[in-house]
Formats: sequence, structure tokens, C-alpha cells
Amino acid sequence: MLTIYFRNSGVLLALLREANTARSVTDIFDDLYIKLGSKTFRSLFPVILTDRGSEFSNPNALEFDGEGNRRTQIFYCDANAPYQKGGIEVAHEFIRKVIPKGNSMNHFGQEDISLMINHINSYGRKKLNNRSASQSFSFLYGDDVLAKLDAHHIEPNSIILTPKLLKK
Repeated sequence: MLTIYFRNSGVLLALLREANTARSVTDIFDDLYIKLGSKTFRSLFPVILTDRGSEFSNPNALEFDGEGNRRTQIFYCDANAPYQKGGIEVAHEFIRKVIPKGNSMNHFGQEDISLMINHINSYGRKKLNNRSASQSFSFLYGDDVLAKLDAHHIEPNSIILTPKLLKK
């Protein structure tokens, strides 16, 4: 699973990958580039901050589109410095409320992961003045961009952030 965190709104995306390869990450960003269009993509992803995992070992494939146009810039966190990307680490704690550490994710499809992420992004947060991350994102970029990311709002009284959300 590739997670993408937007610091300015708190929105989290999670996208399943077939394998933990650089190509799988490039494919996801290529798909986002096509879905969002170049202008919106560059607005959302002026910079990508990541760790030095092997899945990010081909920065040129992420930074440039198929025609050689720059679409983003990749920067890597320092080794042993998780505080440099603390926001996503906190966001991952929400995932662990629904899928506790040690539980396999192999039986979940993208539809399950998207459902979980929609619940996480709809949860009101004190740091956002009790607004949800999806509301903040929508305010900044519009409902149409949120929809292109296959995100939708869950009503507060319907939010489930426990393992029972994905029980089949």
C-alpha cells in the first residue's frame, strides 16, 4: 500500500500496489497525473517528501512525465529522522485503528482501503478546528478534485474507525 499525505489539509490517500517496486509507485503517480491533469497534479504535488525505500529509487520517473516535462520534485528524509515526515506517521495511526498491526492486509481490495480512508478523512480533528481533513481539502482544492481522488465524505455519525469497518 502506498500512502500519500497532504500536510495542508490532513487528507490521506492509500493505494494498493501489486508489488513493492519503483514501477508500482510510478504507475500510481502516472495514473494520478492523468486523472488530475498536469496543472492540478503540479498544484497538489509540487514536492514529494519520502523515505529512501527501494520503491522510490527512480526519482526521474516520478519527477517527469512521459514527454520529459517536470511535474514534481522528490526530496528524501534523512535516515533515522521520522520527525521529518511526522504528519504521515500520525495518519498511519488511524489506519492501525482499523487494521491493527500484525493483521494481514492481503484480503483487502482497493474498495476496502478507499472505504477506510474515506472514514479517516471524514473524522473531525481538533487541529482543523473540528473540521475533517476532506472538508479542509475541499475548501483548498474543490469538491471536483476530491472526487477525482475517489474520495467522498462520510457523515460524522456514520464514521467507524475500528476493525469492524472492514469485517466481511
